[in-house]
Amino acid sequence: MRYVILGAGAIGGAIGGKLAKAGHDVVLVARGAHLEALRRDGLELRDPDTTERLLVPAFGSVAEIGLQAGDCVILATKTQQSGAALDDLRAVADAADDAAAARRIPIVCAQNGVENERIALRRFPQVYGMRVVLAGSHLEPGVVEIATAPVYGLLDVGRYPTGLDAVAEELAADLVSAGFDSRATSDVMSLKYLKLLSNLANALQAACGTELSSELAVSLMKAARAEARACYAAAGITVADESAEEVRRRLRGETLEVHGAVREGGSSWQSLQRGTGDIEADYLNGEIALLGRLHGLPTVVNERLQEVANRLARERRPPGSMTVEEVAEGLGLTAGSAP
Repeated sequence: MRYVILGAGAIGGAIGGKLAKAGHDVVLVARGAHLEALRRDGLELRDPDTTERLLVPAFGSVAEIGLQAGDCVILATKTQQSGAALDDLRAVADAADDAAAARRIPIVCAQNGVENERIALRRFPQVYGMRVVLAGSHLEPGVVEIATAPVYGLLDVGRYPTGLDAVAEELAADLVSAGFDSRATSDVMSLKYLKLLSNLANALQAACGTELSSELAVSLMKAARAEARACYAAAGITVADESAEEVRRRLRGETLEVHGAVREGGSSWQSLQRGTGDIEADYLNGEIALLGRLHGLPTVVNERLQEVANRLARERRPPGSMTVEEVAEGLGLTAGSAP
């Protein structure tokens, strides 16, 4: 397969770069200063053991590349950008010589949250979910870092909403050859709902910084996850076994220094750091708020985290602009408590 990486940032750049290094056919789609750097200097891909410059073809849109038989699109934008990216992709597919075949290309959602697959399935029939556990960073044009080694991340893939096929099997095998722990699974969304539980802390990390070991911060995170689990139960959502996944996370290894520095924060933290003006909280904490409204359950903690993250992004404030106490104000939480 030729892998078209739609969104070559922290996740897309890491996946695309490692696949290219392993000898797979890869093209990157990026924009702005990052695209300029990729075209001029190639992708600088750093991990705890190596720093390499990879000359991977980079383009500003899928229209510049065109679609061909055997393509597999790995969508790695933030969720709030997925609709526009997929609309552009569909326009290219519709204009292809064999439009029917182009519309059947696999679309793999290598993203946080659980909404991207629905967005994609409205536009394309062959959609896959990918559960991503990857300590990636993208804070400067042309540079992507991965903070674990020798296993670069957990990337399980399967058909959406359920199912397993040859595309998922081939992609998982290619990812293993590139240094990832990847498995093809028939129930990938149960893994993505499990991952969402950990992503509920993204907004708090972005607002308050990376040191979240205080009792009040822990109480906030526990409360957000308790709301989510109650919503999952009400909605009949199946979540993967957490203990089994913890074993795989340990085998991935600890987060290590890259290029002499420790990874500072996750995806939402990086959005504030880059001053993008938007953030993915509507599809993380906002997913729990949605489920709560659908099923008549309170989700006050997730709603607060969603609101805080969106306000900081809109105002282009840097990460760490608030204290945990400010975020928790009025929620009735105390150190060690959970609603």
